[in-house]
Order: sequence, then C-alpha cells, then structure tokens
Amino acid sequence: MDTLSLAEKQAQFDEFFMISHELNVNVKPLDANTPLPAQNQLEDVMPYAFRIASEMSSIDTAAIRPLRNLSDHASALAEYLTHQSKKIDLMMSFILQQEDEPQHRLSTVKFGGGGVVIKTPDPIDVGTHAEIKLFLTEEAAAIFCFGEVITCHEDEDGYHIAFIFNRIREQDQELLVRASLHLQTMQLRKRAKSRDEDA
Repeated sequence: MDTLSLAEKQAQFDEFFMISHELNVNVKPLDANTPLPAQNQLEDVMPYAFRIASEMSSIDTAAIRPLRNLSDHASALAEYLTHQSKKIDLMMSFILQQEDEPQHRLSTVKFGGGGVVIKTPDPIDVGTHAEIKLFLTEEAAAIFCFGEVITCHEDEDGYHIAFIFNRIREQDQELLVRASLHLQTMQLRKRAKSRDEDA
C-alpha cells in the first residue's frame, strides 16, 4: 500500500462499495515525521475498547447463527439470547462513545470497506496520514485505523476529503463492508415503504 502511486490508491479506494451516510468520525492528522505503525503492530497502538468491540461482534455473530436452525420449541431461547446480545451491544456502544473526542469530531459523507469521505471546514493536503476512529452507531461498533488523504475537494459546506485506509484490521474492514450493505438494505426498505404509502 505504501509504495502505490496516487492513481493506484484511488483505483483501490474505488474498488469498494461506498454508501452515503453520516457517521461521527474522529480524524487526527499526523505530523509528516510521525511514522505509521506496521500492519502487524496496529493492535498495539489501538485503544483497548476498539480491540474488544470487534471480537465481541464476531463472537456474537457466530453464537447467534446456529440458533436460527433450531426448531420452534427453541425460539424462546433464541429470543432471550438475542435480547441479551442487544443489552451487551448497548453497553459496548456506550463504552465506545467514551472514545469519541469532540475536538477531533467530524462527519462522514460516505464510507465503505476501502475508505471514507469526510466533510471538514478546512482542507487537508493530499498524502497526509491520519488516525481515524469511525463510530457505527447502528452496529454498536467502532473502528480504529489509519488513513491517507487521496483527494480534497472544496464543496458548498466546506471540503470533502477522501481517506483510503492504509492500516486497518481485516475483521474491521469486513465489519465496514457488512455495515454499508446493512445500511443500504435499510434505505431500500424505507424507500419501498414510502412508495407503498404514497400509492
């Protein structure tokens, strides 16, 4: 990733599906002299809450999946465990919100597995690296990663800045892909319902 040209990074960024959706995001641009951690050292610099959040999410998904195949007499158990899971999600969401730093808070324009586009009042130079925290409220999850600015465009509400993820855990990238598809499904259902009501 570090040796790719800007055009190659843009092509890699465009390979992933992106969804227009507003999320809270913390962006801390790094000094040009600050080295990025190696990919295998990412967890060493990651706040603990982010490490356990994705582990809990994958455990939860793996635990609930077999229950879907149980017969009707086990549906009460499945429902109970689903409610317990939601309680844990709410608690995890609260813990992750403590990692949100207001002085670095911005909003996304869109996001996907390859990167994120944020809106900001000030430009950020192409090539700038940043520490990024993405807060996925609907998924009761958050992502900690590093990104690099690949485009910076002026817009009516400030600047739209695209970051490609250059240090991100594979499971976090998968979570972003799932979250973007889940949000798209929700948007399509909402649109269909609105059409039905208007008919």
